[in-house]
Amino acid sequence: MKASRIAAAGAVAVSAVLAVSAPAFAHVSVQPEGEAAKGGYAVVDFKVPNERDDASTNKVEVNFPTDHPLASVMPQPLDGWSVKVTKSKLAKPLTMHGEKISEAVTKVTWTATGKGIEPGFFQKFPLSVGALPEDTDELVFKAIQTYDNKEVVRWIEPQQEGQEEPENPAPVLTLSDASADGHHGSSGTAKDASDTSTAAPASSTSASSTDSSDTTARVLGVVGIVVGAAGVAYGVLAGRRRTEA
Repeated sequence: MKASRIAAAGAVAVSAVLAVSAPAFAHVSVQPEGEAAKGGYAVVDFKVPNERDDASTNKVEVNFPTDHPLASVMPQPLDGWSVKVTKSKLAKPLTMHGEKISEAVTKVTWTATGKGIEPGFFQKFPLSVGALPEDTDELVFKAIQTYDNKEVVRWIEPQQEGQEEPENPAPVLTLSDASADGHHGSSGTAKDASDTSTAAPASSTSASSTDSSDTTARVLGVVGIVVGAAGVAYGVLAGRRRTEA
């Protein structure tokens, strides 16, 4: 009986931990390939996981911040996807590197021409972007994920300082400072962005194969909490047994 109580306590702990940690594994995110330095160019990847067991993602739309517009946005060709870059007129023209910019990219849309992102998989959507702004530490994007069953998930909620992560957080690109010698230290340049002839097309990747250290850290954290909870439950029951004896 006491052993079954310990097992039950452990099961409850596992369920509680997974219920809390699961959302952190499955939201749309953006990361640079290398470094995204202020004032420079970078290649960034929007990572889109499939969260459904019975539908595939067949459309991804990323809306760009209008408060810090980007004049240059170039997508990499992807097998099984068509891409459309939408530009809009700026309410207030900008001057970047001595050149007057009157329009900027406001949206990039990928539409599946094949199976899309199937259940159990994720897809990376690479873009070369620049020049990155110098007067902010981050860029907040808004992503719209559409499934082939017509379901739409809006990853548009900003993270509020001091509060828990929202249910559908918007992708955030953290910008680093330019190096002291004036170089921006980014992994992409204007020349790199225009040269897509040698770029290898990206493909869907299994979600069961983790591709970042933060996922590993979360898993280890979950295991530690579960083990700790089971230990506490065992200690409480063992104490009761000695008291009854």
